[in-house]
Amino acid sequence: MVGELVAAGVSVASVGLVYVMAGARVVKQYERGVVLRLGRLRSEVRGPGFTMVVPFVDRLRKVNMQIVTMPVPAQEGITRDNVTVRVDAVVYFKVVDAADAVIQVEDYRFAVSQMAQTSLRSIIGKSDLDDLLSNREKLNQGLELMIDSPAMGWGVQIDRVEIKDVSLPETMKRSMARQAEADRERRARVINADAELQASKKLAEAAGVMSEQPAALQLRLLQTVVAVAAEKNSTLVLPFPVELLRFLERAQPSAPPAPEQSPPAAQQPVQEQLPPAETPLDQGAEGSKTRQD
Repeated sequence: MVGELVAAGVSVASVGLVYVMAGARVVKQYERGVVLRLGRLRSEVRGPGFTMVVPFVDRLRKVNMQIVTMPVPAQEGITRDNVTVRVDAVVYFKVVDAADAVIQVEDYRFAVSQMAQTSLRSIIGKSDLDDLLSNREKLNQGLELMIDSPAMGWGVQIDRVEIKDVSLPETMKRSMARQAEADRERRARVINADAELQASKKLAEAAGVMSEQPAALQLRLLQTVVAVAAEKNSTLVLPFPVELLRFLERAQPSAPPAPEQSPPAAQQPVQEQLPPAETPLDQGAEGSKTRQD
């Protein structure tokens, strides 16, 4: 009799242990447990730690509450300015209501992925190419709002959406490269013209100063000669400037001129006054005058 009682007690304990083991559950810190009892949702969501459910009656579904990083496959579309591009993105989201994530949608991950793809294609069609390349922050905010609106009913909150890469056709890349090169060349010409203008103003001021002091021009010439001679790779032929001689002549003190000495009177040659020689014409004229007399 005692043996039968002991055996019955052991059997009951074994059944109770099996029942406890079948109903024991452990929910991790980053998870929440949603209990469905005979297909009906229990209002209480199980928190992290050890919990018990009724075996064969309750069904516990664990929902991850961590932030999920989901890449969005590259979507090809045509922008508003008729350029074909391929754009991919990444979505960061998390579950804020575990019960809605289980009840309201069949697979919230798949639903968020599909919604992100369609929203990305819609954003591509509404945007220009320049916005996709330079104004991504605004597009990210618009994409986040488009995905977050339906996701709130699924117990999911979109944390952030980022456009990763924009792939352009090769012809468009070459056109953009030519445009950028032309823009850089234009800026270089403008900067060079501005530099020439400033240099011309300074040269005009320098010319005004040198015109007041001609020696400054010669000093500048000598400085240029020294700069050219420092290279030691060419032969320099420099004519001696006349202006430098004039400068040295003006710098030298002038001496008073010496008085001129006239020769003595005794040494002066005596010039005799000779009568003019008679020419044959004069002789003929005199003879004819005599005959008339």
